[in-house]
Amino acid sequence: MYPELFHIGPMPVRAYGLMLALSFVLGVFYIKYVVERDKRPFEPYLTIATLMILGGVIGARLFYVIFHLEEFAGRWMAIINPFHEGQFGIAGLNLYGGVLLAIAATLWYCRRANLSVLETFDYFSPTLGIGLAVTRIGCFLNGCCFGLPTTLPWGIQFPDGSIPDFVFHGEHLHPTQIYSSLYGLLLFLFLHWMLPRKRFAGQLVAFLFMAEATFRYVIEDIRYYENEMKFSLGGSTITYNQVISLALFLAGLVIYFVQRKRAQTPSVRT
Repeated sequence: MYPELFHIGPMPVRAYGLMLALSFVLGVFYIKYVVERDKRPFEPYLTIATLMILGGVIGARLFYVIFHLEEFAGRWMAIINPFHEGQFGIAGLNLYGGVLLAIAATLWYCRRANLSVLETFDYFSPTLGIGLAVTRIGCFLNGCCFGLPTTLPWGIQFPDGSIPDFVFHGEHLHPTQIYSSLYGLLLFLFLHWMLPRKRFAGQLVAFLFMAEATFRYVIEDIRYYENEMKFSLGGSTITYNQVISLALFLAGLVIYFVQRKRAQTPSVRT
């Protein structure tokens, strides 16, 4: 666990922030490669990438704050102030909040620029795999997004003074960050392979929604969450992310079958 990788003068460079920035850069280079390969102009996709990055960070922060309001009571500027306790950076993000706002920003721009929404999302779908593969390593180094106790031989014991140690007192935990990173890598490889082979617009984003929803729903059961992120439903305890996962899976299913049917329906010429 290395939450601070090195210092530039008095300013620490934090592992998660660096990995997040790296994932953005890799994602932009990937988009440049695939759209230019397909003889498309890069500029509109660069604008979308910028909107996704901004929307992703703002949305992720907003959703975290909504579910942790007591953490900011009496110091509301801490929500947006990157300078605190002698450090630089904003801690506390929620992945799905970022995804939802990034999607909304992309929908707005695609309609404004007269771009196909589903084709655009197909191009960007592999980049979510890149983001997960890279940023979850940052989570591991930072000691956040950790799992529940396990007796499996690859269970991780976090150092004294870390948040996982404070919560579970030295127990070995599921390395959920590593699980998520490996999943992200596999997701990227599959969607990158699928991109030039897709049969209809929206096929990649449909696969992405269903794969991400399934993985996230399952891993939630072995990942630690504060009580604020959980609630009871029908006698079972689930997280808000699992509810979003169900909606995401249904959205992917609808996109897949609707778009496949449209692709199979012959156009009528008059």
